[in-house]
Order: sequence, then structure tokens, then C-alpha cells
Amino acid sequence: MRVVSFVTQKGGSGKSTLAASLAVAAQQAGERVFLLDTDPQGTLSKWIERRENEEPGFDRVLSSVALERAIATLGSAGFTLVVIDTAGADTTTTAAAISSSDFCLVPSRPTPADLEATQPTLEAIQATRRKFAFVLSQTPTARSARLTEAMNALRILGVLAEPPIALRNDHQDAMGTGLGVTEYHPDGKAANEIRQLWSWISKKMKG
Repeated sequence: MRVVSFVTQKGGSGKSTLAASLAVAAQQAGERVFLLDTDPQGTLSKWIERRENEEPGFDRVLSSVALERAIATLGSAGFTLVVIDTAGADTTTTAAAISSSDFCLVPSRPTPADLEATQPTLEAIQATRRKFAFVLSQTPTARSARLTEAMNALRILGVLAEPPIALRNDHQDAMGTGLGVTEYHPDGKAANEIRQLWSWISKKMKG
């Protein structure tokens, strides 16, 4: 079983949206997926309430002890992938998520404030020597100087996942209906980007 966590100490970066759609895309690719929501805000919990499909599995855990117990239980229950959504703050539960992960994803919008906010998260990940990559989220749909600068800055700090995830209505519309974006509009550009992102992450974990 592999564990992927979405972590950053900046709210509004798209962690929950990416976690939901990535979990669905991984499930469609053949993984047996379980989602864990450790964010007191509960965005994923609200998404799961709107969802009619019983998969992926889901639970809400709000302490480091509960998270570690959940991961241990899931490891013996036949799941192949656990996706963890975390709070936009430095908490003991987020620290436990990082320590328990095979791969950490750090979403960041292409703005100076978001790029600066990645530094504390990066330091926390590096302290545990976990594999990680930045994910540019909510980017312009067309390449721009700002996007290029953001990509170059994150590459200097570490690995940058491909592709950037553009700001598209399909993401929010899918969340509002309890779907992953690959379910909501399977042939759309947003769905294609999420599938590419999962393929990239899967190859990196295997490699």
C-alpha cells in the first residue's frame, strides 16, 4: 500500500479538490483507494456526503494517533492507495501525515504569496526525508510569464509535478456534485490533466 498526502500551510491552494479528483482517477486506473480527511474544515467530508458512489473509501480523522491507526488498519484491508488531505496549517496531524507518506504533494498557486508559503512545508518534508513534488494549481489556462516564473522557482526548490493544473470550472462543478473531475467531464481538459498527474505520480513512486 502506498500513501500520498497533500500538504501545504497555505489555505486555498486546492488540496481538497486535487485529493478528491486524484483519488477517483487512481481508482479508475485500477487502484483500490481510501481517502482520509484530516482537515477540520472538512471540505472532503462535504464532498463525500454529496457523492453517490461508495468508492473510494473515506474516513475523517482529526488526530495524529487516529491517523496512524487508520493507516495501519488500511494496510491490512487490501487497499493499494491512501490519499490524505490535510489542514492549511502546521499541526501534529499534518506532521503525522507527512511521516506516514510515501509521497507528499505540495500544491501552490502561481503567486508570490503561495510560493513563499511553501517554504515551511518543504522544511517539514525534508526533515522526514520523504519524497515530494510541488504541484502548480489554479494556473492560467494559457502559458504566461507568471506561470513560467513560478515553474522555474519551484524547480529550484525541488521536483515539479507535471502537468500544471489549470483553473477550470470543471473542478469546482465536480466537487459540487460529489464527483471527481474525470467522472464529471471525462473528455475535458481538466480530466486529462488529472489523469496525467496521477500517471506522473504513480511512475515517480514506482521509480
